[in-house]
Amino acid sequence: MDLFFSVRKERMTLYLDAREDTKVIELKRMIDGICGKPVEEQRLMKIDTKEVLEDDKTLGDCGFTSQNAKAQEPAEIGLVFKINDTDYENLSITPYSIPPDLPDVMKPTDRATTA
Repeated sequence: MDLFFSVRKERMTLYLDAREDTKVIELKRMIDGICGKPVEEQRLMKIDTKEVLEDDKTLGDCGFTSQNAKAQEPAEIGLVFKINDTDYENLSITPYSIPPDLPDVMKPTDRATTA
């Protein structure tokens, strides 16, 4: 089954899909293709637990299934880059913006039409 992910870093969000048997390193290669950041300079982690995803594990081993990584509700993964030989950035994600309320003119009305 296909799994769907939103990979988040500060204001950037990447949408990727992969299979349950895909290794984390392969997901990093996809990110390298998009961002141009080498695999060894990336760290992926679960946003809610800050658990680092190990390169040699499959996405299924990391707990991602078709039930928690759906197309309509992708699983969120945090992305940080290496800042020197040993340290990585802190995970920082800018929240999505909330759209303003609709103007009254655009709100649906419950008017009954009579002929």
